[in-house]
Amino acid sequence: MVTIGQIMDAAVPQRASDIHIAPGGPVRIRVDGKLVPMGNYVMSHEEVEAICIELSSEAKYDTMRKIGEVDEGWSYKGRRCRVHLFRRQHEPAVALRLLNDDIPDMEKLRLPPAVHKFPDLERGIVIVTGETGAGKSTTLASIINTINHNYPKHIVTLEDPIEYLYEEDKCYISQRQIGVDTVSYAEGLRASLREDPDVILIGEMRDPETVETALTAAETGHLVFGTLHTNSCADSIDRLVDVFPEARQNQIRLQLSQTLQAVVSQQLLPHLSGKGRVAAVEVMVVNSAIRNLIREAKTPQIANTIATSAHEGSVTMDNALAQLALRKLVSHQDAIGAAIDREYVKKQLMTQGRSMAF
Repeated sequence: MVTIGQIMDAAVPQRASDIHIAPGGPVRIRVDGKLVPMGNYVMSHEEVEAICIELSSEAKYDTMRKIGEVDEGWSYKGRRCRVHLFRRQHEPAVALRLLNDDIPDMEKLRLPPAVHKFPDLERGIVIVTGETGAGKSTTLASIINTINHNYPKHIVTLEDPIEYLYEEDKCYISQRQIGVDTVSYAEGLRASLREDPDVILIGEMRDPETVETALTAAETGHLVFGTLHTNSCADSIDRLVDVFPEARQNQIRLQLSQTLQAVVSQQLLPHLSGKGRVAAVEVMVVNSAIRNLIREAKTPQIANTIATSAHEGSVTMDNALAQLALRKLVSHQDAIGAAIDREYVKKQLMTQGRSMAF
């Protein structure tokens, strides 16, 4: 019978980020963003059931069988994991995310120069966006840890789950897990304002109460970091506004125009070497022109303003992709495939590639 320990021992050396286990097929792991089978061994119902119980408990497993899914935290040989047990066509299944304890510094992540200034901010909101698995948590952890090593502040994090554990240096850090230390993001955020924070990290800004309280926190002098699942910096503005009823959207746009400092949008591409991935990062540094566009609900014009604000640190996704390809960090094909305007990136690679050859 295959155990979760045997699966972990095989998956960790392969740099797996996720493990998927279900009856009737092999265990699958995600490596550098790609899902691959671990051999041909077919897992049985009994093996998956035993793994579910080991990862949680018989009581939690019974809960999953009744309601369809349950979340749990688990660790193996010091490696923390986020566990999601769920029912799939009446069969048990497991999605396991392997969490990293080592927080990479900002230089190692190759973040744009403008992002390196975020730890120096005193107040306002900074949003990091991207699809699931795009490295948002890693980018934010790097920023938070830079604050931790440089400023004597109180940092409150609201996370589901806690992905990185910080070792306190100059900062006092209160990490709170949703469902364990507080009921919800909205409740935890409201409570955090009574905890004398300087910096607040919100794992996900997904409901009106959380967004509204985050705006209030920024207005009252706090530095707020949050995440969204959007594909571009400009899209993030509409996503934040659209969670509110139409009658309130003008007020929210006004508050957002006054408090938003920057938006970062990122995606991960395979490294040209075939090992690991590289972040392509779009940055929108909020200037007076963008504040006006937010207030006037002219978000379609924001993308063009980002393109013309490079001198202030803004970077478009297409330019970020072109630069990664020109620096031989990703392939031309991957850069073009991930682009918003593929013809523009092709042109950049052709013209800049020729100039770099001389």
